[in-house]
Amino acid sequence: MKNMVDLTNAVWAKSEYSNGSNNCLEVAFVDGFVAIRDSNDADDPSIRPTLVSEKDYRLFTQSIQENQKNLLLP
Repeated sequence: MKNMVDLTNAVWAKSEYSNGSNNCLEVAFVDGFVAIRDSNDADDPSIRPTLVSEKDYRLFTQSIQENQKNLLLP
């Protein structure tokens, strides 16, 4: 896994359920990776977003869409 991805020009997407507040998960798709962060951490440069490959992110989100509830917290 790549340790550094340039997120300078990343376009962050926030859940539509957040209603514009800063209490949700944000994702950005950059150079074959998905950066994931807590919107509360967006202005803190000392906190690096979590990076996962696009393939892993697709598998995870697809599994949830296919109702694999064992991937969700009880």
